[in-house]
Amino acid sequence: MTGENGDLWVFGYGSLMWRPGFDFVERHQARLIGLHRSLCVYSHYHRGTPERPGLVLGLDRGGACRGIAFRVEEAKREATIAYLREREQVTSVYVEVERMVTLAVPGEPRVRALTYIIDRGHAQYAGRLSPEEQLHFIRSGHGHSGPNPEYVRNTVAAIEEFGFRDAGLHWLASRL
Repeated sequence: MTGENGDLWVFGYGSLMWRPGFDFVERHQARLIGLHRSLCVYSHYHRGTPERPGLVLGLDRGGACRGIAFRVEEAKREATIAYLREREQVTSVYVEVERMVTLAVPGEPRVRALTYIIDRGHAQYAGRLSPEEQLHFIRSGHGHSGPNPEYVRNTVAAIEEFGFRDAGLHWLASRL
Protein backbone atom coordinates (compact mmCIF):
# COMPACT_ATOMS: atom_id res chain seq x y z
CA MET A 1 0.00 0.00 0.00
CA THR A 2 2.93 2.28 -0.37
CA GLY A 3 3.78 4.75 -3.03
CA GLU A 4 6.77 7.01 -3.16
CA ASN A 5 7.93 8.15 0.27
CA GLY A 6 5.45 5.85 2.04
CA ASP A 7 2.41 7.51 0.49
CA LEU A 8 -0.77 5.47 0.16
CA TRP A 9 -2.57 4.84 -3.14
CA VAL A 10 -6.28 3.99 -3.03
CA PHE A 11 -8.18 2.60 -6.04
CA GLY A 12 -11.83 3.65 -6.27
CA TYR A 13 -14.30 2.13 -8.72
CA GLY A 14 -17.71 3.13 -7.27
CA SER A 15 -18.69 5.77 -4.74
CA LEU A 16 -15.06 6.44 -3.85
CA MET A 17 -14.71 8.04 -7.29
CA TRP A 18 -17.28 10.74 -6.52
CA ARG A 19 -17.17 10.82 -2.72
CA PRO A 20 -13.77 9.71 -1.50
CA GLY A 21 -14.21 11.21 1.98
CA PHE A 22 -10.47 11.52 2.63
CA ASP A 23 -7.78 14.04 1.78
CA PHE A 24 -5.58 13.26 -1.20
CA VAL A 25 -2.79 15.10 -2.98
CA GLU A 26 -3.44 13.78 -6.47
CA ARG A 27 -5.83 11.58 -8.40
CA HIS A 28 -5.58 9.90 -11.78
CA GLN A 29 -7.60 7.60 -13.93
CA ALA A 30 -6.27 4.10 -13.43
CA ARG A 31 -6.79 0.58 -14.72
CA LEU A 32 -6.82 -2.60 -12.67
CA ILE A 33 -6.42 -5.91 -14.51
CA GLY A 34 -7.94 -9.19 -13.31
CA LEU A 35 -11.05 -7.78 -11.63
CA HIS A 36 -14.10 -5.99 -12.99
CA ARG A 37 -16.69 -3.57 -11.57
CA SER A 38 -19.93 -5.45 -10.84
CA LEU A 39 -23.23 -4.76 -9.10
CA CYS A 40 -22.73 -7.93 -7.08
CA VAL A 41 -23.21 -6.78 -3.49
CA TYR A 42 -26.54 -6.77 -1.66
CA SER A 43 -26.38 -3.58 0.39
CA HIS A 44 -27.75 -3.98 3.91
CA TYR A 45 -26.43 -0.68 5.24
CA HIS A 46 -25.40 2.12 2.85
CA ARG A 47 -28.06 1.67 0.13
CA GLY A 48 -30.50 -0.82 1.60
CA THR A 49 -31.46 -2.84 4.66
CA PRO A 50 -31.46 -6.58 5.40
CA GLU A 51 -35.23 -6.55 4.81
CA ARG A 52 -35.00 -4.50 1.57
CA PRO A 53 -31.49 -4.82 0.22
CA GLY A 54 -30.09 -2.40 -2.29
CA LEU A 55 -27.33 -3.26 -4.73
CA VAL A 56 -23.84 -1.76 -4.83
CA LEU A 57 -20.61 -2.34 -6.66
CA GLY A 58 -17.83 -4.73 -5.88
CA LEU A 59 -14.75 -5.87 -7.73
CA ASP A 60 -15.32 -9.43 -8.92
CA ARG A 61 -13.10 -11.94 -10.73
CA GLY A 62 -12.00 -11.47 -14.30
CA GLY A 63 -11.66 -8.69 -16.81
CA ALA A 64 -10.45 -5.20 -16.02
CA CYS A 65 -11.75 -2.09 -14.31
CA ARG A 66 -11.18 1.58 -15.02
CA GLY A 67 -11.42 3.74 -11.94
CA ILE A 68 -9.57 6.43 -10.01
CA ALA A 69 -6.34 6.12 -8.05
CA PHE A 70 -5.87 8.61 -5.23
CA ARG A 71 -2.49 9.36 -3.65
CA VAL A 72 -2.63 10.11 0.06
CA GLU A 73 0.39 11.62 1.73
CA GLU A 74 2.19 9.41 4.23
CA ALA A 75 1.17 11.57 7.22
CA LYS A 76 -2.51 10.79 6.54
CA ARG A 77 -2.02 7.16 5.62
CA GLU A 78 -3.18 5.48 8.84
CA ALA A 79 -6.16 7.82 9.31
CA THR A 80 -7.24 7.16 5.71
CA ILE A 81 -7.01 3.39 6.12
CA ALA A 82 -9.02 3.59 9.35
CA TYR A 83 -11.67 5.72 7.62
CA LEU A 84 -11.90 3.31 4.66
CA ARG A 85 -12.23 0.29 6.93
CA GLU A 86 -15.05 1.94 8.84
CA ARG A 87 -16.81 2.93 5.62
CA GLU A 88 -16.26 -0.16 3.48
CA GLN A 89 -16.31 -2.92 6.10
CA VAL A 90 -19.61 -2.23 7.89
CA THR A 91 -20.75 -5.80 7.17
CA SER A 92 -17.35 -7.27 6.17
CA VAL A 93 -18.58 -8.02 2.64
CA TYR A 94 -15.28 -6.88 1.11
CA VAL A 95 -11.74 -8.12 1.41
CA GLU A 96 -9.14 -5.39 1.79
CA VAL A 97 -6.34 -6.05 -0.69
CA GLU A 98 -3.42 -4.42 -2.43
CA ARG A 99 -3.39 -4.58 -6.23
CA MET A 100 -1.21 -3.10 -8.91
CA VAL A 101 -2.96 -0.42 -10.96
CA THR A 102 -1.72 1.40 -14.02
CA LEU A 103 -2.05 5.17 -13.90
CA ALA A 104 -3.33 6.96 -17.01
CA VAL A 105 -0.45 9.44 -17.11
CA PRO A 106 2.59 9.67 -19.40
CA GLY A 107 4.72 6.56 -19.03
CA GLU A 108 1.76 4.64 -17.52
CA PRO A 109 3.46 3.91 -14.18
CA ARG A 110 2.13 1.10 -12.03
CA VAL A 111 1.50 1.62 -8.32
CA ARG A 112 0.34 -0.68 -5.55
CA ALA A 113 -3.08 0.51 -4.37
CA LEU A 114 -5.41 -0.38 -1.54
CA THR A 115 -8.82 -1.51 -2.79
CA TYR A 116 -11.79 -3.60 -1.73
CA ILE A 117 -12.92 -6.73 -3.57
CA ILE A 118 -16.03 -8.80 -2.98
CA ASP A 119 -15.87 -11.78 -0.64
CA ARG A 120 -17.64 -14.38 -2.79
CA GLY A 121 -18.34 -16.48 0.31
CA HIS A 122 -20.22 -13.69 2.09
CA ALA A 123 -24.03 -13.91 2.36
CA GLN A 124 -24.32 -10.48 0.70
CA TYR A 125 -22.59 -11.63 -2.48
CA ALA A 126 -25.30 -11.35 -5.14
CA GLY A 127 -23.36 -13.03 -7.92
CA ARG A 128 -24.38 -12.26 -11.46
CA LEU A 129 -27.91 -10.84 -11.59
CA SER A 130 -29.80 -10.00 -14.78
CA PRO A 131 -30.13 -6.28 -15.58
CA GLU A 132 -33.82 -6.48 -14.70
CA GLU A 133 -33.05 -8.05 -11.31
CA GLN A 134 -30.45 -5.35 -10.68
CA LEU A 135 -32.97 -2.67 -11.55
CA HIS A 136 -35.49 -4.15 -9.07
CA PHE A 137 -33.04 -4.00 -6.14
CA ILE A 138 -31.77 -0.55 -7.09
CA ARG A 139 -35.24 0.95 -7.38
CA SER A 140 -36.29 -0.32 -3.94
CA GLY A 141 -33.04 0.15 -2.03
CA HIS A 142 -32.57 2.94 0.52
CA GLY A 143 -30.06 2.93 3.36
CA HIS A 144 -27.97 5.11 5.66
CA SER A 145 -26.19 6.76 2.72
CA GLY A 146 -29.40 7.46 0.81
CA PRO A 147 -31.44 6.02 -2.05
CA ASN A 148 -29.88 3.35 -4.23
CA PRO A 149 -30.80 5.08 -7.54
CA GLU A 150 -28.74 8.10 -6.43
CA TYR A 151 -25.71 5.82 -5.98
CA VAL A 152 -26.02 4.50 -9.55
CA ARG A 153 -26.59 7.93 -11.08
CA ASN A 154 -23.65 9.48 -9.18
CA THR A 155 -21.37 6.62 -10.21
CA VAL A 156 -22.37 7.00 -13.86
CA ALA A 157 -21.79 10.77 -13.65
CA ALA A 158 -18.29 10.17 -12.23
CA ILE A 159 -17.50 7.62 -14.93
CA GLU A 160 -18.57 10.10 -17.60
CA GLU A 161 -16.63 12.93 -15.95
CA PHE A 162 -13.47 10.88 -16.27
CA GLY A 163 -14.22 10.04 -19.89
CA PHE A 164 -15.15 6.38 -19.85
CA ARG A 165 -18.31 4.28 -19.93
CA ASP A 166 -19.78 1.26 -18.21
CA ALA A 167 -22.50 -0.14 -20.49
CA GLY A 168 -24.37 -1.96 -17.69
CA LEU A 169 -24.44 1.02 -15.34
CA HIS A 170 -25.41 3.40 -18.14
CA TRP A 171 -28.30 1.09 -19.10
CA LEU A 172 -29.52 1.02 -15.49
CA ALA A 173 -29.18 4.79 -15.03
CA SER A 174 -31.24 5.42 -18.17
CA ARG A 175 -34.11 3.44 -16.61
CA LEU A 176 -34.12 5.03 -13.16
